[in-house]
Amino acid sequence: MKYSIGEFSKLTHLGIHTLRYYEDEKLIIPERNNANRRCYCEKDFAWIAFIKRLKDTGMPIKEIRHYAQLRAEGNSTQNERMEILIQHRQVLKKQIRQLKEHQAKLDEKIKFYQEEITSQNQ
Repeated sequence: MKYSIGEFSKLTHLGIHTLRYYEDEKLIIPERNNANRRCYCEKDFAWIAFIKRLKDTGMPIKEIRHYAQLRAEGNSTQNERMEILIQHRQVLKKQIRQLKEHQAKLDEKIKFYQEEITSQNQ
């Protein structure tokens, strides 16, 4: 199935300007129809979902652009793309560890206040 930019925008929950920006950044290269209008397909939907996942996990647009460029070059770049993802996973693991530490400290402080309030109310 083919989608116009407006339809694709609604499907992906991305604004039309964002989709055009992604195209300018060479993150996505939609097909064009006979009237030279953008035509998106299911493959583009899956790719945009992956781009959104990378963005949501904090990958910089520069790295996503590099990954997209390698993807466009084809299967010969699979090792390099995998390395990018492995490195990004390491960054995520570190962030998760830090967030867990922050959560533990917050839990300690909340417990302190709960104990203080309980002891004051007795």
